[in-house]
Formats: sequence, structure tokens, C-alpha cells
Amino acid sequence: MAGGGNDEVKLLGMWASPFVLRIKLALSLKGVAYEYVEEDLKSKSELLLRSNPVLQKVPVLIHDGKPVCESSVILQYIDEAFAGFGPSLLPEEPNGRAVARFWAAYIDGTLVKASSEASMGKTEEEKAEGAKQVAAAVETLEGALRDCSNGKPFFGGDTAGYVDVMLGGLLPWVHTSDKMKGVKTFDPATTPLLAAWADSFGSLGAVEAVMPDVSKLIEFAMAMHARAAAAAAGATN
Repeated sequence: MAGGGNDEVKLLGMWASPFVLRIKLALSLKGVAYEYVEEDLKSKSELLLRSNPVLQKVPVLIHDGKPVCESSVILQYIDEAFAGFGPSLLPEEPNGRAVARFWAAYIDGTLVKASSEASMGKTEEEKAEGAKQVAAAVETLEGALRDCSNGKPFFGGDTAGYVDVMLGGLLPWVHTSDKMKGVKTFDPATTPLLAAWADSFGSLGAVEAVMPDVSKLIEFAMAMHARAAAAAAGATN
């Protein structure tokens, strides 16, 4: 990979985080070399606490000693700071950039929020409502892909861009949830464009290089649900 060298670009992350994956995807697509530091979120490093003192969360990108936080912000920073590397993530013209930022915000503000409720809701009613909202958000994104791609494979057109990376970071967890629940979120029968997009995005070499193993995510998810159930039972008792 091209880039400024491992001493200049460092990513603080956690392997199962879809938000960290977004940054790995962007750096891989751009061809930027970096040092990856796995964080133990139960015992956060001094570097993480110092680099993100407000939220104390990953991902954090450290470039030339300066930290950048929050995945959507980091992606835009990468596109600007490494403009000479690989394809641009955001379109050049202002309207295209605004549209991409809108759909990126929709993904986090609607789809991610609904997915969290569908998976971790406190009651079955909350989970069912979350699943309903996920289905509606996916249908909306099917229309967004149709409008943004202009018949090409990605939200970014011929190449994967900002929205592709924002949604693509969620793909391993989408596949994980689908396998655990026996469903298909991006169903070719109902959302053919998103189903084809997921296949196209996932088959990119730069994407395959950083995607986590779904079987490991399933183990991680099962352990997480078991801990949540134990905590709920303890609280009840």
C-alpha cells in the first residue's frame, strides 16, 4: 500500500466494530498504509483516552500525531488528507457531496438505530418495532441506490464511495444477523439493487482484505447476548 508510513497513520479500533471497519475499508480502498492498534474496551488504553477524551470510543485515526474521531468525520478527513491516493470517496461537485452526506447521516440516524433496537430491544415489542423500521430503512436505501448510482454498481457510481463505505461497514453484521435469524435483509426478491450492491462491494479486493469473519462475529454476538441476558436476570432477581 501507498501512504505516509506506519509512524504517521495509526488506527485505534476494536475488531468487531462496524464503525472501525468503515475506516479500514476507506484506508484499504485509498491504498493508505497504517498501523492498527486493537483496543480492549473494558480496559481502555491511555492513548485512546487521551485521543478521544469526550466520547472515549473507537475508531480514532491518528495522523501526524493529531487524532480524528467519529467514523463519518474520519472518512471525510481521509478523503481530504489523502486526496492523492486512490479514488475519491466524495463527489467533486457540491450537490453530489451534500447528497452523499445526507444518505450517510440517514444510515447512522435511522438504519443503525433501528438495527440496534431490533437486536437489543428490552422487550419483544421493541425488537419487533425495530425490525419493522429496519425493513422500511432498507426499502428507502434501495431507492437511494437507484437514484445515486445511475445504473452503476455503487452509490458512488463506478467506484465505491462515501455512502458505500458507510453502509459497507455494516455488511458483516447484516450477514451475521441474517444467519442467526434465518432472514435475508438485502433480499434479491424485494431489494434487488441492494442485493447486487452487497455482492459487488463484498467482492472488491480492497474490501475482502479487511472484512471480519462472519462465523467469529456470530460467536461474539452470542456471547454478547448471553451476557445481556445474564445481566437482565440478575437485575430481576
